[in-house]
Amino acid sequence: MNVSGHNPVRIAQGRLNVIRRTVGGVWAAFSMTLFGCCAVVLMTGVAYGAESGNGSGYTLQLRDQHGAPLPDVVVEVIAPLRAGSVQQIAIMDQIDKQFHPRLLTIMQGQAVSFPNSDDIRHHVYSFSDTKRFELKLYAGTPIQPIRFEQSGVVVLGCNIHDSMVGYIYVSKSKDVLTTNQQGTVQIPAYAQQVAIWHALQTQDIDTRRVVAVAELQQSGSVIVEIQAPAPRNTFSEMFKEHHGH
Repeated sequence: MNVSGHNPVRIAQGRLNVIRRTVGGVWAAFSMTLFGCCAVVLMTGVAYGAESGNGSGYTLQLRDQHGAPLPDVVVEVIAPLRAGSVQQIAIMDQIDKQFHPRLLTIMQGQAVSFPNSDDIRHHVYSFSDTKRFELKLYAGTPIQPIRFEQSGVVVLGCNIHDSMVGYIYVSKSKDVLTTNQQGTVQIPAYAQQVAIWHALQTQDIDTRRVVAVAELQQSGSVIVEIQAPAPRNTFSEMFKEHHGH
C-alpha cells in the first residue's frame, strides 16, 4: 500500500534512469578523454617520424671518444649510390701558410685548382695512392687544374712548409656531406647506407666506416675515435722513399 500516494515502481524506475544518465555521462567523458589522449600520442608519433626522416632526412650527431662534438667528419651516402659528374673546378687555396679549406670534398673525375694567395711560393705535393702529383715552387695560380680520376683520400703537403697539411676526399656519390662545428649533419631520407671518414681517425687514413642508416636511427649518434696528428715525413724523406735514394 502506497501511504504517500506515489507509485514505488515508477520512483524506482526514475532513479534508475538518473543513475544510467549519470553513468553514461561519466563514460562519455571518460571515453573522450581516453581517445583524445590516444589521438595526441598518434599525432606526436607522426610528428616525430617526420622530424626523424619521413621527408626531410635524419639529423646525425658525430662525437669523438670523449663525447665532444666532432666537426669535419665526412659522411658519404653509398646506398643508394647516386653517381654523376661535376664540371665545376674546385678550389684548394693556400692562405697564411695553410691549405684553405683544410678539407675539400669533391666528386670522382672533378678537377681542382691550387691557387697560391700568399706572397711567398709554395711547393704542393701528394704521395697518396688515390692521386700522386707535384706542383713545384710557384706563386699565383697554376695554369692547369689537376683532375682526380679515382675515389679515395688525398693527403696534401708543402715541400717548403712542413706544417701545411690538407685533405681532399674524392667521393663516388653526389651525396657527400661534412659535419658542422656542432658535429651534426643532415642525412637524406632516402639514404640506406653511409660511409664515415675523418682525417684524424685512429683507423688507417684510407679506411671508411660503413654503417646502415637503420642502425644510426636507433642510436642517433656515432662515436669516431680520433688521435693527435702523427709526425709527418718531410717531402725529402718521402721523395727518397719513393725514388729509392
